[in-house]
Order: sequence, then structure tokens, then C-alpha cells
Amino acid sequence: MRDLKHLAYFEELLREANNALVRQACAEGKIALAYNCSYIPEPLLDVEGCFGVRLRAPGCTNPDLATYYMTNRSCSYSRSILERAFEGGYNFISALIGQECCTTMNRMEQYFEYCELIPNEQFYFGCIDMPIKKGEWYGGYFRRQLEQKVVQPLSERFGVDFSEQRLREAVERHNELCRIITEIGDLRKAENPVITGCEFHVIQLVSLTCPKQLILPLLRETLEELQTREPDPKPWYRARVMLVGSELDDPAITKLLEMTGAMVVADRYCFGSLPGREQIEIAPGQDALDAIARHYMTINECPRPMGTEATVGRREYMYNLAKAYGAEGVILENMKFCEYWGYERAIAGKWLSEGHKLPGSIPTCQIETDYTNASSGQLRTRFQAFVESLEIKRIQKEG
Repeated sequence: MRDLKHLAYFEELLREANNALVRQACAEGKIALAYNCSYIPEPLLDVEGCFGVRLRAPGCTNPDLATYYMTNRSCSYSRSILERAFEGGYNFISALIGQECCTTMNRMEQYFEYCELIPNEQFYFGCIDMPIKKGEWYGGYFRRQLEQKVVQPLSERFGVDFSEQRLREAVERHNELCRIITEIGDLRKAENPVITGCEFHVIQLVSLTCPKQLILPLLRETLEELQTREPDPKPWYRARVMLVGSELDDPAITKLLEMTGAMVVADRYCFGSLPGREQIEIAPGQDALDAIARHYMTINECPRPMGTEATVGRREYMYNLAKAYGAEGVILENMKFCEYWGYERAIAGKWLSEGHKLPGSIPTCQIETDYTNASSGQLRTRFQAFVESLEIKRIQKEG
């Protein structure tokens, strides 16, 4: 297949948090609002005059200073983000919106304020509390959290306009981006896709880390290009897999997987599009903030809720995704010392492989990664063996 026009530029944008489009937006007077978790509603950070940036630490290989503050038994994603903050990599941001997700993430975010890591006297750190359960009362609680921890402080400190009109405009932009990303992602369902999993990983990441208004035109062009792109005469992959896990924000791991012959057809991880790129519906008579709160409460599939209903629901979600995208196997990842995803990987691996409380079973491969060394030779060996096992199963089934 011919190279995508903007792919090299997208990859360049992912080399640093303060990329060219971020610098352009800041030069135009826009306020950069950072966040670390998929629980944080993007449209609230993308209202007129602002833009949201999901923090990454590309190229971080040795978070020594952050380890001093957080211990080496903290997840390497959190330590790497803190290390990059000590290095001055996020000096462009004006606020950090956190979430009471895991203790390690929350502690890392608090150091931004405690250690005065951002050279901005107006810097604001807010931490919202997402309810674990879903329902009418919990939706109202989450809305109040957004009002108290995001809307009111940013309005008072930076004069951000969170009027109904501005929120609806932000939701409209968000929905357009979601439509584009979803349409691109659905191309992976084809038997011979016109896009690779690695290409999609890059496209999804720039949609999270670049100002929406600046990246949207490039994403529109990319979708149009893909609609006329000719696939290779025959499928290039040996097996179709779904990648499930935690903070997978390095396309190198998807590239490594696909170099072993696996086509990553679905991205069910914290930086992925499943879930995350569903459109927000505003019901008649409903205000935008209420719709945003209830949407994020409803769609999120984070392993933080550990009740039976939530656990079973996530397994069914994984299983249905694998079937919808034609995945022959599931690779379950957790970052070292990630408590939530460590439990999730173990439980999901057993349930999916045995078909427990599911319509059927799916082969699984469980791996543990480190944020600073995601694509190791050991992983390559594991991936190769898994791809070969899926090939053998297919041959046996066809025979």
C-alpha cells in the first residue's frame, strides 16, 4: 500500500508533548489543559480558547528523579510523566486535570503542584472523583464534580467561557473527530484492510495529543485518502488480534506485533478508541454539561470498578469487540506494578480462554510491559509464538 500523506508528520508530532501543533495553538493564545486519564471529558478541555493534551513521555528511558519521589514499585507510566515534568517537558500547560483513579497516578499529579513543576503562577491542578457505579444519581454526582473541579476554577482563573453555546460547539467538534476516527478504525474489520494497526495507533494518538481544531483538517484528509487507498493484492498478516491493556501510548509495540505477522484490528486500551471515540448525544431539553457527564460515566470500561456486574460487563465487551473486528486472539497487557490492569489481565485471560460466562472462548496471550522499554526482544518471541499458535488453530479448523 502507498504511504499515507500525513503519517510521517503525525509520527513527528508524537515525538514530544510540546509538538508543533501545540506550540502553534499556544502562540495563538490558546490555553493548554493537560490530563492523564480517559475518565476526563475531552470536550470540557476543548472549549473555545482552550485545548486538551493527554500527557505522554516519549523517549523517557530512565525516570530516576521521579523514582526517588515515588519508589520503583510505582508504575513506570506515572514515573515517566513525572520525570518529564521535572525536565520541563510540560512547561506549556496552564492546568492539569486529574482523576481519583489509582493512588500512583493521583500521587504523580499532586507532585506537579507540590513541587511547583510548572513555571506558571496561575497553574491549576484539579482532581475529580468519578463514581464507580453507573446510574442516575451517579451521573448527577459526576456532573457536580465537573462543575466544582473544572468549570468553576477554570472560569475564575483563566476566564474560560463554559456557556451552553461554547459547550455545544466543543461537543460538535468532538463528535466530528469521533466520527472520523471510528470510520477509520472500522476499516480494520475488512478481510484485507487498507490500514494497518500501527497506522491507526498513530492516528488515534494524535487525536488525543494535538489541539482538535488544528488536527481535524489533517484527519479529514486522511480519511478521504483511505477511502480511495488500494490494499495489497493479498492480506499481509498471518493472524488478526485485539490488543487490550493499560497506558499503551507507544506505537512501537503495535509495530512490533505486526512485524511478527499479527494485524492489530482492535485497540482496547487506555489510549485506544474502544471505548473513547463514541459520539456524545444531547437529548432534547438536556444541557451539554449533563450530557457530557453521563456519556463519560456510561461508556468508560476502566478496570477500576471491581464489582461483579462491572467485571462481567467488561468481559462481554471484550468478547463482542473481538468478534466484531474478526480477532482470532486477544493479547492482554498490563504495565508492571499497575494494580488495576494486573487483576484485569489475569481475570480476563482466564475468562476469555475458557469462555467463562461468555458465548465462546478466544485464545489469549498475557504480557507485562514497562513504559520505558515497551518493545523488547522478549516480547517479540512471545508474539511470534502466539501468532504461530493462531495459525495452527486456523489450519486445524479449516482441515
